Amino acid sequence: MEIANIRKEYIWGGLSESDMDADPIRQFAAWFQQALAVNLPDPNAMTLATATPDGQPSARIVLLKAFDATGFTFFTNYEGRKARELTANARAALLFFWPELQRQVRIEGIVERVSEAESDDYFRSRPLGSRLGAWASAQSEVIASRDVLEERVRQAVQRFPDGEVPRPPFWGGFRVRPLSIEFWQGRPDRLHDRLRYQRVPPEGWHIERLSP
Repeated sequence: MEIANIRKEYIWGGLSESDMDADPIRQFAAWFQQALAVNLPDPNAMTLATATPDGQPSARIVLLKAFDATGFTFFTNYEGRKARELTANARAALLFFWPELQRQVRIEGIVERVSEAESDDYFRSRPLGSRLGAWASAQSEVIASRDVLEERVRQAVQRFPDGEVPRPPFWGGFRVRPLSIEFWQGRPDRLHDRLRYQRVPPEGWHIERLSP
């Protein structure tokens, strides 16, 4: 099949202003619960887009680990590429795509590190292998082979033989504090519904409809 001929008709539903919660975080929570209820694969997977100060963009999939009125939280190596870019340019965009529901959520905002206590609490909840892997991986750095990585894991196992693996000082969380959240619902004939919340200082939100 020619790529140009790959098409899908969006018929799952519509999106009206009267259906939306006044608070976009509560609206996101409702959509997220619906994604969980239909057993979507990796409903917390999101594209994280970052950029260098001179505008070079990059994007990758990360996993949402918490969200509340303060923002959307994920965890990573603070020395990897995305963390370096976020440190130099503390703005980011997130994208959730739930094709089974024919929905997207787009988030843009300011990024900050979470507290060390919050990073510690989450790190302790991770499986042992993931905690060891955090010590073993110099994220985004070039390595000679897979063997190098596996040897670093063995060294981490020897370093923490009792299984008590503390959080590395170079590993922790980021929170994206949203300035804009857009809810997208696919509709027939590409006339999709797009409703965007824009933050209005100090704590309010303004909702507006965007042309598809």
